[in-house]
Amino acid sequence: MLPIVARRLISLIFVLFSLTFITFMVGHLAPGDPIQALMGNRRDPQRYAELRHLYGLDRPLVDQYLAYVGGLLHGDLGRSFQYPDRSVAEILAQGVPVSFKLGLVALALSTLVGVPAGVVAALNHNRVADRLIMIAVLALFSIPSFVLIPILRAVDFVFYSLGLPNLPVAGWGRPEHWVMPVLVLAAASTGYIARLTRSSVLEVLRQDYVRTAWAKGLSATQVNTRHVLRNALLPIVTVLGPSTAFLVTGAFVVESLFTVPGIGFLAVQSIGQRDYPIIQATTLLLGFAVVIMNLVTDLLYTVLDPRIRNR
Repeated sequence: MLPIVARRLISLIFVLFSLTFITFMVGHLAPGDPIQALMGNRRDPQRYAELRHLYGLDRPLVDQYLAYVGGLLHGDLGRSFQYPDRSVAEILAQGVPVSFKLGLVALALSTLVGVPAGVVAALNHNRVADRLIMIAVLALFSIPSFVLIPILRAVDFVFYSLGLPNLPVAGWGRPEHWVMPVLVLAAASTGYIARLTRSSVLEVLRQDYVRTAWAKGLSATQVNTRHVLRNALLPIVTVLGPSTAFLVTGAFVVESLFTVPGIGFLAVQSIGQRDYPIIQATTLLLGFAVVIMNLVTDLLYTVLDPRIRNR
């Protein structure tokens, strides 16, 4: 297990270094002037020069990058262009807990629904239950979030028109604000996890050791839990790792359309305002989360399949 952790930690260094370089160069080479966007319609050359000096934009590009990396090594993510009196770390600290909680709830829902649905579909292969489940999960997987959101809002409006209980379509702070964002975030993941679970279970059911378990006279529950489901979980764990990272770090479309104050919402706002320090910090956070969740996935592999420890 220690070699796996060591390899992942080494890869984490290279991934983060690459992300810092790419995001830094893209931000500085992108069209537009963040300082002019910050000043708006004002034309004050002296103030413009002061702001460029404040953010270090008047220095050579190499010096700016080295200063940026040096700040990261000391835990400094930079200072926001739009909020000069606030650091990027302070701004993200408000959005990360929201995205973290929202993403975990959505992932839990998609797993609790997707895995049993895939298992039931596989155990009823080519039967009515299998076909109905696959139609439902294919629809969930195929509908983009920016299409599903208007559909849910239209249904909610019908409920409102009929005087029935309805949900708020935007905002944050009350329990009912969670329902629509969680449903949209979990929809595609539920469909994908269900399809993957079905395929994995079907493949395991054809293995010789499953036939041997049946020949020994084990019950259906014992065969399905001890031999089928445990071995079928490996591909599912592979998907859950990156999925967790992307959900937890925020779904940009969902958070923006529902005005959820997570880091996805902050990143979309920052793109429009050319607030490159926040965009860079969000990208780094996403990359860090992906590598960490891949590490967790590898460790779970060793628990589910001890043979991997000897490789």
